Amino acid sequence: MNSTPRSGHSPAALDDLSKAIIEQLQQDGRRSYAAIGKVVGLSEAAVRQRVQRLIDSGVMQVVAVTDPMELGFARQAMVGIRVRGPIEEVADQIAALDEVDYVVVTAGPFDLLVEAVCESDEHLLELLSERIRTIPGVESTQSFMYLKLKKQTYSWGVR
Repeated sequence: MNSTPRSGHSPAALDDLSKAIIEQLQQDGRRSYAAIGKVVGLSEAAVRQRVQRLIDSGVMQVVAVTDPMELGFARQAMVGIRVRGPIEEVADQIAALDEVDYVVVTAGPFDLLVEAVCESDEHLLELLSERIRTIPGVESTQSFMYLKLKKQTYSWGVR
């Protein structure tokens, strides 16, 4: 857990058992509740209830992480965006685009960093030229096309 709020609210206060459950699922998202229970000292039902509370409260998600290139999405890019005016409004519009899987408001040379997953170079060009750059407030974009993914992890633990 990051100590800085991500969406304008305070981070959840997690007890040691919830943290241990999260760590188990970060290691293997398919680990059974019974197996987790043995490690953390809870029943399968208690683990199931805690996991559901963690999901319902927005602390975590359990999802299948895929390699977009293996699914036919040949072009991924990080796009740095400079915004004129209210950043949040532009961020919300970009976040609504199907090809966009990551939007973060940043400090530094860009106001937003956006990850896009596209089927082709032409698809990325259309996304940038016809949909992102036409959003009111988008001043400029700079694209960083991915050549090879070297590391992607979701097991940073909990605090």
